[in-house]
Amino acid sequence: MKAIVYNQFGSIDVLQLIDQLKPTVKAGQVLIKVKAFSINPMDWKIRKGNMKLMSGSKFPKHTGADFAGIVEQVGIGVSNLKKGDEVFGVVKNFMKEGVSAEYVAVTAALVWKKPEHISFAKAAAIPIVGTAAVTALKKMGNITSKTKVLVNGATGGFGMFLLQLLKERDAIVTAVASTRGIEFAKRWGANTVMDYTKENVLTQKTTYDIVIDLSGKMSYRNAKSILKAKGKFLNAIPTPLEIPISFLNNLFTSKKHIVILASPSSKQTEVLLNSIHKGVEIEVNKVFPFAQYKEAYQYAEKGGYVGKVVVEVH
Repeated sequence: MKAIVYNQFGSIDVLQLIDQLKPTVKAGQVLIKVKAFSINPMDWKIRKGNMKLMSGSKFPKHTGADFAGIVEQVGIGVSNLKKGDEVFGVVKNFMKEGVSAEYVAVTAALVWKKPEHISFAKAAAIPIVGTAAVTALKKMGNITSKTKVLVNGATGGFGMFLLQLLKERDAIVTAVASTRGIEFAKRWGANTVMDYTKENVLTQKTTYDIVIDLSGKMSYRNAKSILKAKGKFLNAIPTPLEIPISFLNNLFTSKKHIVILASPSSKQTEVLLNSIHKGVEIEVNKVFPFAQYKEAYQYAEKGGYVGKVVVEVH
């Protein structure tokens, strides 16, 4: 089978398409014929060596964490899936595993049946960012129709789900997006949308109960100025150092600094699937064929697009 691997940390140039043996299925696993996988910022952070402490430096490495495809084979002890099922899912340890191949063997507990009304490309876009959005909601605490939330960097994959989940809960949402993301942010439920190329949210006089940064460009120090006295700042793209720093910050102020560390689970996916069946929209900005994997990563890393970027395998 064909698989994308890399044997050293670096730019997209280290990625190679090679021939590998099809993986064997262990107990509790399923073999998936991959139809599509999505690209997440963590993919290139790991590939560039930024996450060495967690990913380790053992090569070769694969890339990609979430996928959609068709069950090819079922391992011992798996009863909820069968050959031919159309599914989507995620690897157990995306720091050390990857799905950028024609076939992958994955833990059956992290594989779910694909909703019939969505494509494989859209299904592949769900797990990582969708789970992160559900985790963020939980970290926000009790959300009511009076809760004022600012979502910075609101129209990537994470924001796409978060805005729609916040709308379900009647929060008062201000979205900060690029010019091309404004209409999407409105459609996904934001009450107010700010174009960051024209306005600076930090110089406005409005304060918020919750500020969540999905862009990696707003620090806790900056966010404090627009937080209410007992407000919360959530960082969805923390650096390894930020975890202990957030703990220290919280000892000395009522304005809380919260790091989001999402780990996909069935409970979170059930929340997502319930919302998807109710009509939550999944925007796939661009789909690349497998052979154009380098162009796909180059496009994704450049940023500035709305929704998700997906690679189709079969």
